[in-house]
Amino acid sequence: MTTIIIVDDHQIFRESLVELLTKQGFKIVGSAGNGKQLLSLLEKIIPDIVIMDIAMPEMDGFEATQKALEKYPNLKILTLSSFGDEKYYYQMVQAGVKGFVVKNAGINELKQAIYEIDGGGSWFSNELLQKVISSLNKKPLTDNSTKLTEREIEVLGFICKGLTAEKIAEELCLSQETVRTHRANLLSKTGCSNAPALVMYAIKNKLIEI
Repeated sequence: MTTIIIVDDHQIFRESLVELLTKQGFKIVGSAGNGKQLLSLLEKIIPDIVIMDIAMPEMDGFEATQKALEKYPNLKILTLSSFGDEKYYYQMVQAGVKGFVVKNAGINELKQAIYEIDGGGSWFSNELLQKVISSLNKKPLTDNSTKLTEREIEVLGFICKGLTAEKIAEELCLSQETVRTHRANLLSKTGCSNAPALVMYAIKNKLIEI
């Protein structure tokens, strides 16, 4: 059973989400109203996934993500996003979140995001990807795509589909170690810090289509 901590400053929304996800078979092991409360909770229990709001008092989702992942690097964080949060997307991804779901998404999308991230993948709703692209297009990024080899671009495509190293290895008939080497090279060449950041990079440089 997937264990979850929910972090959101709106109590009614937080309690409703706890009830909803519990009915869907998830185990809610804690909830918090801001980043400081989350950090205190993490000293007692480490969940499979933290569902994190961005705009919160005392300590927002961005700072909380940075501090939590600094201390617990294997923690998986799924961001709950409201419209207007676009300016934080790239920061949150670079900080290490595994994906985004809009707050008005249906329960099926939220469940799918949780399952994907719990299984080692990442999640961006199509609506949010469009927002991400709009946000990135306002900031000039260096186009390093010409530095990538054909195989690296192929691996990048599978990463963008959310496949794990094991699945990519099966698809390309390679060893998992080789796939991990390609992934490490992709991160190094693009300056990205994780798989979601690679997704953004691939979209920005038109290496994949939504």
